[in-house]
Amino acid sequence: MNPLLTIALLLVGVTALPAAEWPPMEPSKSSTINGRAMETFQHGVKPEWGYAAAQEDSFVVVHPNTVRENAPLYVVLHSAGHDVFSAVNCTSTVGNHDIYRAPDDHYALYLDCRKNKKDWWWGGMHPGDKGLIERNSGGNTMPVEKRVMDTVAWTIQRFKIDPNRVYLAGNSMGGSGVLGIGMRHGDVFAAIKANVPAGIEHVSERLFFPPKAIPADLVLPDPPICINYSGQNDKWSLGHDRFVQAMHDRKCALFFYWGPFGHGNNSAKIKEVNDLIDSFDWLQVRKTEAYPVFTNSSSNSMLPWPDNLQSTEAGQVNAFFRWKTLEDTAQELEMSLFLLTSTDLKTKFEIPKEASADVSIRRQQQSKLKPGAAFRWHFGQTQGDGRLDTQGLITVPRLKISSTPTTLRILPIDG
Repeated sequence: MNPLLTIALLLVGVTALPAAEWPPMEPSKSSTINGRAMETFQHGVKPEWGYAAAQEDSFVVVHPNTVRENAPLYVVLHSAGHDVFSAVNCTSTVGNHDIYRAPDDHYALYLDCRKNKKDWWWGGMHPGDKGLIERNSGGNTMPVEKRVMDTVAWTIQRFKIDPNRVYLAGNSMGGSGVLGIGMRHGDVFAAIKANVPAGIEHVSERLFFPPKAIPADLVLPDPPICINYSGQNDKWSLGHDRFVQAMHDRKCALFFYWGPFGHGNNSAKIKEVNDLIDSFDWLQVRKTEAYPVFTNSSSNSMLPWPDNLQSTEAGQVNAFFRWKTLEDTAQELEMSLFLLTSTDLKTKFEIPKEASADVSIRRQQQSKLKPGAAFRWHFGQTQGDGRLDTQGLITVPRLKISSTPTTLRILPIDG
């Protein structure tokens, strides 16, 4: 055959190859890890994501040990030092980015943001990311976030996931992505967990934290419960005082743990400094259950940010509060509130026998109350009246919560 004709035919063959599409079809590779089935999917872009040019991305789905419908989903965002494949490989070794490891009975979804430049989870928002702050400031949804959310939705549908048990986890840059992406999507994620998030700028922009304000025409869903653990001796943790204050002011549920464990990712080593990081069972939170938000708690430790970063003390916010929803109808809400005891939780921290806190209620399923509506509350031997705030949230101030479960009862007041 004529060599020029051969080259021409080869070129035609190359150009005739189908471009990667969205959504993906069948996996490009199937294998196993830790005895679990694993599938790799490659895909192109969806025009609605808003990427300036075509690109290809990959994601990995790891199956539970026993495959079943209605299983929960554990979504992972990797750090800047990893890609989707190295993040999955970390799960083969205990102590290597432990937050990447999904429970055996969960599906796990690992996404990638390393292959394509400028496609970071956070968009480049930390002061350490030179030249990128101005480009990525503002509350607009970045293409990478749209890609993440569409991939989660595709995975839920493809593998028949329980849509009420979807969780988001990440380390470092992935932790920043967890906060920035996860907090805006409480309609998808039941709870989120960030291991040493590399900056709070992303979430501050996406949630319009002060000095900004939520636009009047933007309605945000109730956020997921947020677990965050950061080291005050980690340069990437700067600004956590502003993050904690904003979460408090917005009445967002936060379990926050810290100590001088740096930018760590080995859970056992971090627990030598603060043994609370896994104490809240976040993977039992369901999107369809009301939950309380605790603010102004008397049991919180003093934050080392911004002025005491040399502190060698470990601390916590809201670590010892727990609850159980008993009733959630249009007529009433009943929720049992209590503190853990030393029998429930083995920790180096001293668990108080009683703590006071303001308690707000989010994710009510049946309530018809609107902002400004009146309600009556009962808690043990105490009671009072209140009104929903401008967010439509019920808040009961200064409840004294102990290790004895006590029922908070909320009743609408007609008229």
